[in-house]
Amino acid sequence: MNGFRRIAAVGIGLVCIAMAAQANPADSLVIRFANKTRMVIYAPDKAGIQALSNYDLNKIVREMSMQLDSVPGGKTAISRDGDNYLRDTVLVMTKNKDGVRIVVKSSSDSTHSDTVQVKQEYKRESKRRSIGSWSRSIDFQIGFNTWLNSPNAPLCVACQTDPTANRPDLSPLGSRYFAVAFSQRPTLINGKRAKLSLYFAAEASWNNFMFQEDVRVEKGINYTQFVPFPEPLRRSKLTTFAAQLPVVPRVSFYNAAGRRVFHIGVGGFIGYRLDSYSKIRRADGGRDRRHSNFYLNDLRYGLVMHLGILRTNLFAKYDLNPIFQTQRGPDVRALSFGITF
Repeated sequence: MNGFRRIAAVGIGLVCIAMAAQANPADSLVIRFANKTRMVIYAPDKAGIQALSNYDLNKIVREMSMQLDSVPGGKTAISRDGDNYLRDTVLVMTKNKDGVRIVVKSSSDSTHSDTVQVKQEYKRESKRRSIGSWSRSIDFQIGFNTWLNSPNAPLCVACQTDPTANRPDLSPLGSRYFAVAFSQRPTLINGKRAKLSLYFAAEASWNNFMFQEDVRVEKGINYTQFVPFPEPLRRSKLTTFAAQLPVVPRVSFYNAAGRRVFHIGVGGFIGYRLDSYSKIRRADGGRDRRHSNFYLNDLRYGLVMHLGILRTNLFAKYDLNPIFQTQRGPDVRALSFGITF
């Protein structure tokens, strides 16, 4: 897609050669393509627009595309008066430290050759960073989960009297987190080397809490129970599935070439539990899966942090409200962290 944008940008410059004078244009033609590429053609009057039939734009762009791979992406601005680039015009394009050198040759006169020295303006990153621009993507998050005790919170009544109500320890590597997010990131404030954007997304997330002990999660009459299993288990876990809406203001920093080198953002999220289930796998390979709410809180909300170094993007999420309902289970919060790609 970047190559096509560069080709379209060169096409704009070529049409400007044929029809644009030094004065401000009076008429213009805007062509929008399905891939969000836009070609703008300026002319001093309507006759200039109507004269487009005299030009073989396909051939001009096709000839130039042979050389574009060696030229950094951006807008190539060409200014030249007097000459018409008609059918069967061949353009040879090369890059040097001062810009782009374009040799214009006419197939009707093989001995004729004109050279135009133009300035290469690197616009790819600045366009992405322009105020009001929107960056859309599908993000995947993979990481780990853990439980944190709520500070200064008393244990539930059941936890003081029934050992099956006490939370088991989690497996560090088995307690995994996964999420897929349809995100957007409009630019709010843009500077020369930094910008402020706002990340927000519609997100589906899975929290897997894998237990180290041979226990099974059950919904008791009044509270969640972690009942010891009578035989060794390969694994036992509690999984929750939720829809979430994270909103994270993000500050990004760029180097002199316009490439992002670092970003950081801190925000929040709100979500709703859509499903939850317990799953065990016995030593003989048998499995058992049971769906229940397990007295889990349906509403979720917390803090989100994004951290990026070059092309490595990290995230962390912390639930501010307990995983289980008050006095219905252990008073713990979820902490998730990992990598985004």
